[in-house]
Amino acid sequence: MTILKNKNQLLYRRRELRKEQTSQEKILWGCIRNRKLGFKFRRQYSVGGYVLDFYCPEIKLVIEIDGPQHSSRDNLLYDQDRTDYLQILGCTVLRFKNKEINE
Repeated sequence: MTILKNKNQLLYRRRELRKEQTSQEKILWGCIRNRKLGFKFRRQYSVGGYVLDFYCPEIKLVIEIDGPQHSSRDNLLYDQDRTDYLQILGCTVLRFKNKEINE
């Protein structure tokens, strides 16, 4: 499906997010990079109009890390719409809070 690929329009944003990754993203990336889980993950991969924290195209697995800004009502609704969209495309979405990654 052509939607499930990096969009050129989001290239600058993806690069920016990779350079400014959070400490929690660094921790998780260290655990999943280089096929440590048996699958290749990509950082800041775009699917449709969304930039995902981590994505494994092979098994359509999305991993998102939610900081405190995700607790607001508007962001919760946005995240749910995003998750619904990704699930329609056949993706499984795992969400972790910063605290879960830190512990």
